[in-house]
Amino acid sequence: MNNIYSLQKYKVAAYITAYEDPKAVLQCVQAIKTQLVPVTTILIVDNSIKKSIDKFLIDVENVIVEFYPENIGISGGLNIAIKWAIEQEYDFLWAFDQDSVVKKDCLNKLLYHYHTINNHTYLIGIIAPTAIDLRNDQIVEGAVFVDDHFTGYKLDTTQPYECDAPITSGSLISIAAAKTISPPLVELFIDGIDLDYGLRLVQQGFHNLIVPDAIMYHNFGNPIKTKFFYKELTVQKYSALRHYYICRNHTYLSNQYAKGCYRLTSWMRRMKYMIHAIILILLYDSEHKLLKISACLTGTYHGLKGKLGKTWHEI
Repeated sequence: MNNIYSLQKYKVAAYITAYEDPKAVLQCVQAIKTQLVPVTTILIVDNSIKKSIDKFLIDVENVIVEFYPENIGISGGLNIAIKWAIEQEYDFLWAFDQDSVVKKDCLNKLLYHYHTINNHTYLIGIIAPTAIDLRNDQIVEGAVFVDDHFTGYKLDTTQPYECDAPITSGSLISIAAAKTISPPLVELFIDGIDLDYGLRLVQQGFHNLIVPDAIMYHNFGNPIKTKFFYKELTVQKYSALRHYYICRNHTYLSNQYAKGCYRLTSWMRRMKYMIHAIILILLYDSEHKLLKISACLTGTYHGLKGKLGKTWHEI
């Protein structure tokens, strides 16, 4: 882009949530380092049990690694990163999961559209790339909240389009916007943090955008291909821990944001999801079936009760 030098006025920091995969972290860091618009500093919160990232990054400049072996989750790390970015007076925090790799022109495309669109009557909270899972060539969609649930959303357009919540990874968060709302809900731990944070920005009057031609490659879950009779299906295979937090957090958030009679339909929809997840576990998952079914049941129950926090280990 011809105006790339004008975009360098923005002070951008990146943040990565890391857990037990230093090679993936290194790939993510290298992709950030190749951006046409430079990122000033990369903050990594390492939730691994043992320190393993430092030796992979020994020759990489402007990287800060903070070690949390107790595992503070995505929400805890993102809280630290946003607070740090505010204190260091950055304009943006570019958030990542470790299993994401951005194309080298991604940041300048995000900043270009922010620079072009953002003004005093149309304030942008988050601007994010299109996330593609190369394992199945699927777009990982942002979400909108409709009546009683969050659902994936994508427009067939070449122009930036709005959603309530882009996925956390790849989100370029405006620090000016972040200052106006409370930080991500730590008690969610993992899953659904992006849904809650993005929607709260929208409710505060900000707009969250996805840019179709800004590309990030992102591993979403663990998809496996299988067949139901003669129909080919792609099924996400999760650990018991992930099943628990998905069921719990989505149940909790849907119930929180649904209004009036939609709270009842939200409850019914979450029961339907739980039953569907259990059926898929019974049919297609060969490992720890009973534990994963227990995670779905308990997670849904805790979501309805509003029992949050890092609770799976307490079950």
